[in-house]
Amino acid sequence: MPRGRRLRAPRSLRALTWIFVAAMIAATLGTGVAIYTAQRRAIVQLVDQRIATAVDAIAHEGERPMPTPVLVERLRMLASDRDTGDIGAMLVDAQGRQIGGNIRLRQVPPRGFSSLHSDDGIKGLTAGRAYTGDVGDGRRLTMIAETEPFDDSGTARLRSYLAGFGSILLVVGLGLVMFSRLVERRIGAMRATAAAIVDGDMQRRVPTEGDGGAFDAQAHAFNAMLDRIAELMRGIAEVSSDIAHDLRSPLARLRGQLVQLERRAETPAMRDGLSAAIAQSDTILGMFAAILRIAEVEGGARRAGFARFDLGELVAEVGEMMAPVVEDDAHILVCDSVAALPVHADRQLLTQVLVNLIVNAVRHTPPGTRITLSAVAVRGQAIVRVADNGPGIAAADRATALRRFGRLDASRSTGGFGLGLPLAAAIARLHHGELSLEDAAPGLRVVLTVPLIG
Repeated sequence: MPRGRRLRAPRSLRALTWIFVAAMIAATLGTGVAIYTAQRRAIVQLVDQRIATAVDAIAHEGERPMPTPVLVERLRMLASDRDTGDIGAMLVDAQGRQIGGNIRLRQVPPRGFSSLHSDDGIKGLTAGRAYTGDVGDGRRLTMIAETEPFDDSGTARLRSYLAGFGSILLVVGLGLVMFSRLVERRIGAMRATAAAIVDGDMQRRVPTEGDGGAFDAQAHAFNAMLDRIAELMRGIAEVSSDIAHDLRSPLARLRGQLVQLERRAETPAMRDGLSAAIAQSDTILGMFAAILRIAEVEGGARRAGFARFDLGELVAEVGEMMAPVVEDDAHILVCDSVAALPVHADRQLLTQVLVNLIVNAVRHTPPGTRITLSAVAVRGQAIVRVADNGPGIAAADRATALRRFGRLDASRSTGGFGLGLPLAAAIARLHHGELSLEDAAPGLRVVLTVPLIG
């Protein structure tokens, strides 16, 4: 591994699970192989020791080579001994001819200890050990013994290991599957709660099992956090809503009084001044209405008015309706490609969004600007675009434009209160969609995304 690079620790539950599974399989298989190998080695050592004992008892008496008849007789007695009935022997002379013993081999095994298999053609032997050594005068003595108590016992033993350790792996695998499903179910409940809260259901909470376990403790902590967040948000929303409600009524009364004064104005200058005051009152009342509208939309109450309709048809209708208004302001509105877009949404709210976006484009672009309205379907989403070739908005300022009361004019000398785009974005979120600002090169492109339905 190159110097300076470190292995990244797994960060997902799935990765940790697979690492645990791999480690468990490796440990189980390693343990099984180690036990099987150790047992096999112990058997071989015991059989070799037994063969060596039998060889010493037959051929190693003193330093003088034994006469051949003596060796042959001892081999005969060995074959008739009940305690050594599973040991075979073969004695060959210097020319390789067999001169004694109770077995016949296709070829003499190499000197020293070696292993035998069923391929060596020894009747009744599937696996064993052999020892070949010199007994003088060019003669060689070969002794063999089985390492298996019965035919194919090694295969049976291997099967028993596979069954035993395989059952361990099976139990571990089933436990992991159950654990993964439990974790996925509890995490899924938390994820569903978070999604519901994003959609505006601030009363949704993570369900608990009541078992007092770690997951329940996590759910209680998460729910306590949500309760605190909901309380803070409710306080903020109530402040803005209360201010809007409390000020709207006196402002409406003030406007009514200004209207009465305008009617009784004695001079044109007084009448013009009162008309300007009435216009300012209307602007402030509109701002409060927008604040209340955003609070209503973000609260999710408007979902009760959702119904199925064709968003593409609505886009065409709004384009046709707004074209004369846009032309009166010396702008050009073009309704581009409009596809059939079936959605489940609030028709009135989406109409308001489209109208607001077109009015914003007219208000913030110079005369002669071309405004394009289009609607297409892309990967299960209805994409509505309102683009213009005006001055646009710098990338660094787009987040400010989408923020409530966000004004690109720091002096706030231009009209508006910075609530049009935030209201449109709130309506998009209400529909599980999104409102984004893009560069139209030149100009600005506002993109409204709403999920399609089948």
